[in-house]
Amino acid sequence: MLARVWSASIVGIDAVKVGVEVDVSGGLPGIVILGLPDSAIQESKERVKATLKNAGFAFPMRKIVINLTPADLRKEGPAFDLPISVGILAASEQVNPDLLGDFLFLGEVSLDGSLRPVAGILPIAATAEKMGISGLIVPMENTQEAAVVEGLNVYGCSNISDVVDLLNNPGKFKPVKLNDNPKTLAETSLNLADLQDVKGQAHARRALEIAAAGGHNLIFVGPPGSGKTMLARRLPGILPPLEFSESLEVTRIHSVAGLLKNRGSLVRERPFRSPHHSASGPSLVGGGSFPRPGEISLSHRGILFLDELTEFKRDVLEFLRQPLEDGYVTISRTRQSVVFPAQFTLVASTNPCPCGFYGDTIQPCTCSPRQREQYWAKLSGPLMDRIDLQVAVNRLKPEEITQAATTGEPSKSVRERVQKARDIATNRFQSEANVKCNAQMQSRHLQTWCKLDDASRNLLEAAIRKLGLSARASDRILKVSRTIADLAGDENLKPQHVAEAIQYRTIDRMQ
Repeated sequence: MLARVWSASIVGIDAVKVGVEVDVSGGLPGIVILGLPDSAIQESKERVKATLKNAGFAFPMRKIVINLTPADLRKEGPAFDLPISVGILAASEQVNPDLLGDFLFLGEVSLDGSLRPVAGILPIAATAEKMGISGLIVPMENTQEAAVVEGLNVYGCSNISDVVDLLNNPGKFKPVKLNDNPKTLAETSLNLADLQDVKGQAHARRALEIAAAGGHNLIFVGPPGSGKTMLARRLPGILPPLEFSESLEVTRIHSVAGLLKNRGSLVRERPFRSPHHSASGPSLVGGGSFPRPGEISLSHRGILFLDELTEFKRDVLEFLRQPLEDGYVTISRTRQSVVFPAQFTLVASTNPCPCGFYGDTIQPCTCSPRQREQYWAKLSGPLMDRIDLQVAVNRLKPEEITQAATTGEPSKSVRERVQKARDIATNRFQSEANVKCNAQMQSRHLQTWCKLDDASRNLLEAAIRKLGLSARASDRILKVSRTIADLAGDENLKPQHVAEAIQYRTIDRMQ
């Protein structure tokens, strides 16, 4: 007997429909799996055999050939356990084969017959709906994630016996419904760190607000204990909530990375990723034999925070240059090339020198000019050009440290201003598919939305001469100026907007 079951495989953050063909024929007992399976699929032979026996089904003691189509696509992961099991049962006439073409099967099996959740369900569900598959059968833990896709009947099963019962008696089962409306994304920032906890640092707080309003990259430079990390970790609390389309994008990436097994349906908070400075280049941008998203893609629509930036290897930081400019990263391998989205806001912090006290008014610096030069040489000029806001954070005065009450503005108030500025940008770029905030503007947008009067132009030209700014850096100043004007509610750029933006470029090459 020959049976065909449908499943899917992940390529990048998309899915490809995979056919699982099972042939049970005469010959010496054994299982052969064809179609470029990885080691996890090869091991499924023993898992499936034990699962079917322990679940009370008869395992055919004949030659079993399993072919995964298309044959030239590399398949990986334990998600093929369930379709292989169903295919063997159908080929041995233990399950009704009439409905096999209507469903797509995914799931890892345990030796006792129960089903375990797998990664990548959301992009697979979206692909199944586009290809006309009417139903998706997955482990119970994956149902809420898959049910986000409209127009697809999702069935959750706890064990292999439930799957067989569903195929033999489909009228007994009903599709899973979402616990809530996925398009209603309530704010979840109530439990995030609040800016009200920060004492002083008005200049740095203003930079955070500008970064949140325009999606601008930001770096804090200051001595140890000045509050750089504390400030950076409060940025998510003033960002606007994810839109439904953005939430779907983020959820697909996290689903492929295997981060949604126990997290319900959609990702509702903007990502905040903070890799250690020992991270490698592939861990940041993604990679592997089967390309998987890295930290920059897991930060999509959110924040990538690099604490102690100068402790990262220079060649690792250089991996960030192209994604920061393009908003995506392409991972090329011999057999395939995949594209991962990477529209993130880079936030970094670092000390001004190896000892950490250069420019400090309290403790003198012990570093030589040569040491400071080598220290900052870890950050290339092109990388610093891509950081819009470069802010010096000084240590608090003793009276600011000892004050009992916090007088800082709460995150809720700042977030309201940020949302208003974002709404202005949304209306401005409503005809642009790939531009959602000021930081993503291209040169043609600057000519339209960042026109300068004579006073502002003279101010910018003087800054370019004095600071030795590149054309990219000057464009970044215009983008920041546009955000500052939006926060002020001004339609046209004014000299005070440009002047404030220029002051955030004064540590381009601190030594």
